Amino acid sequence: MTVSIPQLRAFTATVDAGSFTGAAAVLGIGQSAVSHAVAGLEREVGGAVVHRGGSATATPLGERLLAHARSAVASIDALEAVVTPATARGTVRLAAVPTVCQGLLPRLRELWAVTLPDVDVQVYEGDDDEMPEWLEGGTVDAAVLVDPTPVPTGAVVVARDEMAAVVRRDHPLASQEALTLDDLHEDGLVAGGGGCEVQIQRLHELDGQPFRWAHRVREMNTMFGMIQRGEGVSIVPTLGRGMLPDDLVMLPLERRLTRTLVLSGPSSRPWHPLAQALVDAVG
Repeated sequence: MTVSIPQLRAFTATVDAGSFTGAAAVLGIGQSAVSHAVAGLEREVGGAVVHRGGSATATPLGERLLAHARSAVASIDALEAVVTPATARGTVRLAAVPTVCQGLLPRLRELWAVTLPDVDVQVYEGDDDEMPEWLEGGTVDAAVLVDPTPVPTGAVVVARDEMAAVVRRDHPLASQEALTLDDLHEDGLVAGGGGCEVQIQRLHELDGQPFRWAHRVREMNTMFGMIQRGEGVSIVPTLGRGMLPDDLVMLPLERRLTRTLVLSGPSSRPWHPLAQALVDAVG
């Protein structure tokens, strides 16, 4: 069983406030984040901990957990008061590729809003190859790097996802369980879009094919627009599923390729204290 402090905070705040909305106001995060945290706790403990529909009071299981949850939260609060440095206040610049900005950073920022309430995280969106350049050049203080080799010292893996095909919902390929590169090339592959070209090249290497495309774009919105107009199909990370327009669908690839997303500070200079605080909060 893996229970997190944010889950316990959400649980105790919901019971105290009598609603998810009230807990969200107390914690300074979205209502959906509170609901997801409580749901995550319920999955870990094997049952409902709060009643839904009406006042959010503790269930019998929740009552048995409540005192322990309050004790754990109080202990963490006391610990943070001792070890959280005075520098955990201010602005930190964080870079990430578009799919991470859309699919991962909202969850991380909700976590940081609770654990680092006085830190303002400014997001810089860029492509895969811009991340290390910005990080080492001092444009940003931290970055979510895609498949760094080796993983920088002190960095932490924050997510993994897979590459997947994107086609129109009414496309004949949309009925397939999984697609190949040959399937996509028949329709015309739109490559690029938000820094995914390195992974698309790797898929071609794994298939023993030369990297080829019908169109090569930079922006994901451009790529999605071309697919919507029937000008091709594409490959994007599954983290980008939430960015898809309603008339596009994501399908698995027969050739699986996983991305590893790593939160890190620079390797060529000392880390900004707030970059270290971001990493410590999710480590």
